[in-house]
Amino acid sequence: MTKQLHLGAFMRPVGIHTAWWRYPGAYADANFNLQHLTRFIQTLERARFDAFFMADHLAVLNMPMAALRRSGTATSFEPLTLLSALAMVTERIGLIATASTTFDEPYHIARRFASLDHISGGRAGWNVVTTSNPDAALNFGLTEHVEHDERYRRAREFHEVVTGLWDSWADDAWLRDQESGIFFDPAKLHVLDHKGEHLSVRGPLNIARPIQGWPVIVQAGASEAGKQLAAETAEVIFGSSRTIEDGRVFYKDVKARMQALGRAPDTLKILPGALVVAGRTNAEAREKKALLDSLVHPESGIPNLSIRLGVDASGFDLDAPLPDIPQTNQSQSGQSALVALARRENLTVRQLAQLVGGYGGLQMVGTAGEIADTMQEWLESEASDGFNIMFPTVPAGLDDFADLVVPELQRRGLFRREYEGTTLRDHLGLKRPENRFFPVG
Repeated sequence: MTKQLHLGAFMRPVGIHTAWWRYPGAYADANFNLQHLTRFIQTLERARFDAFFMADHLAVLNMPMAALRRSGTATSFEPLTLLSALAMVTERIGLIATASTTFDEPYHIARRFASLDHISGGRAGWNVVTTSNPDAALNFGLTEHVEHDERYRRAREFHEVVTGLWDSWADDAWLRDQESGIFFDPAKLHVLDHKGEHLSVRGPLNIARPIQGWPVIVQAGASEAGKQLAAETAEVIFGSSRTIEDGRVFYKDVKARMQALGRAPDTLKILPGALVVAGRTNAEAREKKALLDSLVHPESGIPNLSIRLGVDASGFDLDAPLPDIPQTNQSQSGQSALVALARRENLTVRQLAQLVGGYGGLQMVGTAGEIADTMQEWLESEASDGFNIMFPTVPAGLDDFADLVVPELQRRGLFRREYEGTTLRDHLGLKRPENRFFPVG
């Protein structure tokens, strides 16, 4: 086969399922234990994953205390700090971090990711998020969240500024001529001097152009505004399609938007998130998943449902169908997907709360062969270019995927046996972008 899967490891920083830390044998402190995280990323590198994907959240007090006290994500490392440390104990695996365009400044983001790219030898990726959680606004001097479409307009300008700052220096600007005493060539320096609707940034960046030119641009929005921004700017999309049919529709939509903009469709990889529970038999995998779900406490169910819907679900009739949900200023695509799931499977509010109390997105539960069958179908039917894998537990769930699923994918020729390059762009088959201010030739 010429087409192969791309695999990212979605670490939140270690688990998406609410009960991951309660599972027998799980490392309950894994979110905040550098030794454990080092072991995980080295396992992923041995399995030849494209990237370690570090999600982030900017608010702790975002749910009732009864639910919050049961959350394993209340404490975790700041992503760029952690990935810089992990860069020192790995050689090839990509390092993707989430950073907000709503609550940070372009100069900060450009500088941090350029630093990570140089420190890691060209393995950095920036997951561009507008931050849907309204509680985060309260940590940054705001009394209410920025409106949805406004966040995306700022994000578009933010991306333009950050990439412009990365292009501040030509690759050959650095003379370091000890005899003449000239350190750099001023003709190879560009001052951005950006003044726009949301941002004013003079520049230039005080860091040499990143090894990759630009760290890989990742985006996760699936609303109309999010898809359009991704079509314009992203090189990887963290998808949220729950079914293969939805995946095909999303894939076709985004790739068509790219073509309309003059972008080649293969310059963007669509990787939906997938919770994967692998077993040596189907029954074993199902037992693992059932045990994991049984550990979700009821106090987590309704608050999690409220967060996902963007409305307070505490007053809903638990044994009735989900009522009509008004559009909110939070993640509109996430809300729509959850409502569609409830309607499609005729779930009561109680059933939906139990489901999202663990994880309500795409799930693959079975043997390595069954999981590989599903992944191969998604790839070959243009529903995805790969997946961001979510492990049910650590270390067991991660080890199961590395030891069972990866060898089966390699046997089928669907996944690499060795890294062929050294940078994240190499792994993803993405070209180094040309410097807009200092084009070659």
